[in-house]
Amino acid sequence: MLKLNKIHHVAIICSDYARSKHFYHECLGLPIVAETYREHRDSYKLDLAINEHSQIELFSFPNPPARPSQPEAQGLRHLAFEVDDVSQAKQNLLALGIEVEDIRVDELTGKQFTFFKDPDGLPLELYQK
Repeated sequence: MLKLNKIHHVAIICSDYARSKHFYHECLGLPIVAETYREHRDSYKLDLAINEHSQIELFSFPNPPARPSQPEAQGLRHLAFEVDDVSQAKQNLLALGIEVEDIRVDELTGKQFTFFKDPDGLPLELYQK
């Protein structure tokens, strides 16, 4: 039987590399592991650490197609980040001018969560530890 150990990375294609790099690195505070420009593809690949186990791979490509719909489109629904304090994390994002939805409570776990969007409208979630 196949045994999956963990999620290694999530790949995201952005429309504006500099804007998304700033958002994920500066606003969300994800450390840069590696940054590569692939000239033959006119494409950047930015590896950002979430923790010692997981990364976000941020890609740029010339003229990527837009996401078809929000957030109930087939495919990735959203990316969730665990945080120690959802309320404080929300305040930190608001202070950076990032819009954040009202905090809700998961009816199954009783834990708080909220959503915000990256520069391309990808839904991102903050979920209470």
